[in-house]
Amino acid sequence: MTVYDELVARGLIAQVTDEEQIKELVNNGKATFYIGFDPTADSLHVGHFMALCLMKRLQMAGNRPIALIGGGTGMVGDPSGRSDMRQMLTPETIQHNCDCFKKQMERFIEFGEGKALMVNNADWLMKLNYVELLREVGACFSVNNMLRAECYKQRMEKGLSFLEFNYMIMQSYDFYYLFQHYGCNMQFGGNDQWSNMLGGTELIRRKLGKDAHAMTITLLLNSEGKKMGKTSSGAVWLDPEKTSPYDFYQYWRNVGDADVLKCIRMLTFLPLEEIDEMDKWEGSQLNTAKEILAYELTKLVHGEAEAEKARESARALFGGGADSADMPTTELTEADLTDGAVDILTLLVKTGLCPSKGEARRNVQQGGVEAAGEKVTEFGKTFTAQELTGDGIVIRRGKKKYQRVVLK
Repeated sequence: MTVYDELVARGLIAQVTDEEQIKELVNNGKATFYIGFDPTADSLHVGHFMALCLMKRLQMAGNRPIALIGGGTGMVGDPSGRSDMRQMLTPETIQHNCDCFKKQMERFIEFGEGKALMVNNADWLMKLNYVELLREVGACFSVNNMLRAECYKQRMEKGLSFLEFNYMIMQSYDFYYLFQHYGCNMQFGGNDQWSNMLGGTELIRRKLGKDAHAMTITLLLNSEGKKMGKTSSGAVWLDPEKTSPYDFYQYWRNVGDADVLKCIRMLTFLPLEEIDEMDKWEGSQLNTAKEILAYELTKLVHGEAEAEKARESARALFGGGADSADMPTTELTEADLTDGAVDILTLLVKTGLCPSKGEARRNVQQGGVEAAGEKVTEFGKTFTAQELTGDGIVIRRGKKKYQRVVLK
C-alpha cells in the first residue's frame, strides 16, 4: 500500500486537487507541505491532533513538513466556523502562544537541518505594505467568488468585518510566500479551509504561471475534528498543566462506540491490518478498543510512562485493584475544614466536579454522586480529616467524572 493509499484508507483525505501529482510527490517523499496553526491559546488541543499525526506520518515517509504558526493571521482571526468575531490578542500574547506550540509540536515532528521547519507568518505579513499588497495580490481575487465561499457565507447575515474579510487573502499569501522561499508545493487543512486553500493555489498559478506546481489536500479536520476536543467543561488540551494525562486518557476512553474504530484508524499508528481485525469487535470488545485508543494517544502526547499511569488509574476506578495515586487529585489543607470536617457540597465545588453548590445539590438529589464507594443521599454528608488523610477518598459525579481528595 502506498503512502497516499494509506491516508485514504485511514479516512484522512476529503478533497484534493491534481490527485495524480499529489500521489507522485507524497509516495516518493517529494512533498514539502505546510499546515497552519493560529495561536489563539497557549496550548494545542485535541482538535489539532489529526493534523499533527498527519505531519508525523508524512515525515516518516520522507516528506518535509512546515508547521506554520499564524503570528500574523492571528492578528486578524479566521472567520471560518464562527458566528462572531474572535477576541483580538496582543502581539505579546500571540508570541507566547507560538512558543508554547513549538514545544508541544516537537513531541510529534522532528525539526532541524533538512527536517521539518517551523515558521511564523508574522515574519512576512507584518512587513507588507498595504498598497503594494492590494496591487500585487488583491487584483488576483474576485470579491464575487470570495463571497460565495462557505467560510464567508455563514457570517454574512450576522455581520462580517472587513478585517476578517482579508483573512483569505492573507492565508493565500502564506502559500505563495512559502512556495517561493521554501519550495512548499502542497498545503493541508480542514474542510472549512477549502476556499482559502484554493485561493492560495490560484494565487501561485496567476502570479507564477499555470505550470507552477502547487496543490491542496483537505482533511476531515472540520467534520470529524470538530467532534474532538470539546467537553461540557471546555477543551481537551495537549498541555498536561491544562488537561492532565489522566483526563486526556479518560477523554479517549469515553468516546462513543460508533467512533472508537474511526479514531483508531485516523489517529493511531497501529497497522491497518490490525485495525481491520478490530472492525469485527462488538459488545465488551469495544471497551478494549477504547482502552487501546486511549493508551496509544496518551503515549503519543505524554509518553509511555504517563500512559501506563493513566491506564492503571482508570482501571483502579472502574475495575478495582490498581493504584489510584495517579488519579486527578484535589489537595485540601486544614484551612478548608470546618470543625475538622468538610461537607460533600463544598467538596464537589472545590474539586471542580460541580460549578456551584446549587448544581452540587441537584446532583446529590438526583442520585448522581458517590464518595468513598457509597452513594451520597444527604446534602449534609461530611468527611473528617482522618478520612481524607493518606490515600484520601474518591468522589464521582455521574459515570465519568471523578476526583481523589486528599488532606495535606
